[in-house]
Amino acid sequence: MERNEMPVGFAMALAMNPEAMQKFATLNEEQQKEIIKGTHLVGSKDEMHRYVNDIVRNKR
Repeated sequence: MERNEMPVGFAMALAMNPEAMQKFATLNEEQQKEIIKGTHLVGSKDEMHRYVNDIVRNKR
């Protein structure tokens, strides 16, 4: 998988959080790539959900 392809776990976590999905969709391509890049460091499902929740809180 390329570094800027959206991982399945991230896509699933976004799908479960409509607010985060909306926020992610409004970001420019570079910002999205940076967030996707960060997902490669996530080690668990719970951590991914926290990572996605952070998008809403502007921590990503």
